[in-house]
Amino acid sequence: MNAKIRVIGAGLAGSEAAWQIAQRDIAVELFEMRPVRSTPAHQTDHFAELVCSNSLKSDTENTAPWLLKEEMRRAGSLLMEIARECSVPAGHALAVDRAKFAAQVTEALSREPLITIRREEVTSIDEDLITIIATGPLTSDILSQEIARLSGSSHLYFYDSISPIVEADSIDMSKVYLAARYDKGSADYINCPMSEDEYDRFYEALVSAQSVEDRDWEKLNYFESCLPIEEIARRGRDTLRFGPMKPVGLKDPRTGLMPYAVVQLRQENLRADSYNLVGFQNHLKFGEQARILRLIPGLENARFIRYGQIHRNTYINAPTLLRETLRMQAHPRVLFAGQICGVEGYVESIATGLMAGIHGAVLASGAEPIPPPRETAFGSLVHYVTHADAKNFQPANITFDLLPPPSEKIRNRQERHRRQCELALTEFCRWQEKVDLSLAIRTAPLVIAD
Repeated sequence: MNAKIRVIGAGLAGSEAAWQIAQRDIAVELFEMRPVRSTPAHQTDHFAELVCSNSLKSDTENTAPWLLKEEMRRAGSLLMEIARECSVPAGHALAVDRAKFAAQVTEALSREPLITIRREEVTSIDEDLITIIATGPLTSDILSQEIARLSGSSHLYFYDSISPIVEADSIDMSKVYLAARYDKGSADYINCPMSEDEYDRFYEALVSAQSVEDRDWEKLNYFESCLPIEEIARRGRDTLRFGPMKPVGLKDPRTGLMPYAVVQLRQENLRADSYNLVGFQNHLKFGEQARILRLIPGLENARFIRYGQIHRNTYINAPTLLRETLRMQAHPRVLFAGQICGVEGYVESIATGLMAGIHGAVLASGAEPIPPPRETAFGSLVHYVTHADAKNFQPANITFDLLPPPSEKIRNRQERHRRQCELALTEFCRWQEKVDLSLAIRTAPLVIAD
């Protein structure tokens, strides 16, 4: 069985792309360099390993992340289905047991007969073959040079960070409380409240802490939505209290009062034996992290499974390189998906992988790929990636700002968002029907609509 499509990278985007191709009766070669060659951030050789967090964002109906996930569900996303099976309590968000999630994705792809898995590093790209590049933010240097050759320009890059993880039984539960912000969803987050004096001590220790020494950190280009906590703190004494330590909506049930600041811990796995510090990515030395994070009430004797880290994220200047079908303008048989194409976030990466898989399958069938409508979350995400200002391009998450506003003016924000979601799902189903007509699709597990 000769493979028609190559997928390079078995992260979130590549895994979903390979699955979508196989479900359309087309053979695919899936390349993954781990464990032959590892990365600074990955810990296993499993596919779709979640590195920075275990949250797939809000699951509240008629929010932008919900809309994107709903479109993926209707398109038969493998990773969304597995995420539901591996979910852990996280209030109104969808969070997963990351070890179980990656293991199940790896197992599902390994047993699919139309997917041939190659555990090797790809160093060259044949632009005449249908190829989906989904190597993610940690693309190897050799392949990065090959991508630069294809694009005819240098890459952009920014630096991203990883939050610490603490053992659950090392948390002093007498000093913390369970709550979800504004009581939305179940009370699944552990909240570590701080008084003003406790916050001041923590702040002073943080801004004076020693960062990791490395020649490459002299000209850091952080992604604004993923700033290390010490960088946020240096912007002003109260910036943390309006960011990752925001206490609004988190009243302490023991006192009925809102704390001065709060640190939230989110369950990391189904066993509930570990929690990650939400929004506490940092670039501090491990010894400094241990000292400073133990100033947080409840974490005085914390045992850390993993400390915060920082790594380079690589992505292309998509507005100058890609069409709305994620194909290269200069090399239309080469597609990009995931963070390397200029999206930020797990859900967004899976979505672009799903789209690239569908577009690649359509190409292999001899038809012309159809871009998703602008009104959909799929279409709006891709529209941003391919139409943003190329001189100031930064990866983006899905938000309602990316979607076109309703034709009529609606003052009530909730109603406006509901209308946008309603229109998006209607247009999504129409687009999906058009795409399906151009392909011979296996009966299952694709879902057209409810």
